[in-house]
Amino acid sequence: MTPVLWSFRRCPYAMRARLALLSSGQRAALREILLRDKPEAFLKASPTGTVPCLVLPDQTIDESLDIMIWALGRSDPEGLLDMPQAGHDWIARCDGPFKTALDRTKYTTRYPDSDPDQARAEACDFLKDLDRQIDGQIFDRRSLADVAIAPFVRQFAFIDKSWFDAQPWPRLQAWLAEFLGSEDLSTIMPKLPVWQPGDAPLMFPQKAET
Repeated sequence: MTPVLWSFRRCPYAMRARLALLSSGQRAALREILLRDKPEAFLKASPTGTVPCLVLPDQTIDESLDIMIWALGRSDPEGLLDMPQAGHDWIARCDGPFKTALDRTKYTTRYPDSDPDQARAEACDFLKDLDRQIDGQIFDRRSLADVAIAPFVRQFAFIDKSWFDAQPWPRLQAWLAEFLGSEDLSTIMPKLPVWQPGDAPLMFPQKAET
């Protein structure tokens, strides 16, 4: 059975799962959904009803970081898993306090009791620290931390890209620009039709034409 990946193009969690599958070379049948109209088949597959969700013959994985580690545990040609323990700490900060602040900065109507200016200041604390850490990459070469964190920094940056570009974070901005211009990002971000029951499998990643 080919693994099935339920995904939503712009979700940063789904983005990083697709990036890990791409790096590992692990192919999957990609099913693109709309979060506002989740199909019944997806809700039956995903215990949490969230993307990404990877359905395997013997298990279902519906946490993005677990999907990344599963894929790279099978094949890791870039050595992304070979990173210091501090990389896991950076990912935890991204997925915890930074993501909380990001959501309250971006989705103000969802959090009417939250101060978006305070939330942005809290997000900036993480980004300032990340700027000081980065020297080309978060560590001495690209690692799981870069792949796991970049989609979330991208999401924050595009809340107000002009404001983000004006901040005194040159290394962070260069790191993000490299990600935004990468072939990997363009490969995982094509606009795809929303999955419908009976559709032929849409394989991800697409094999390069010869």
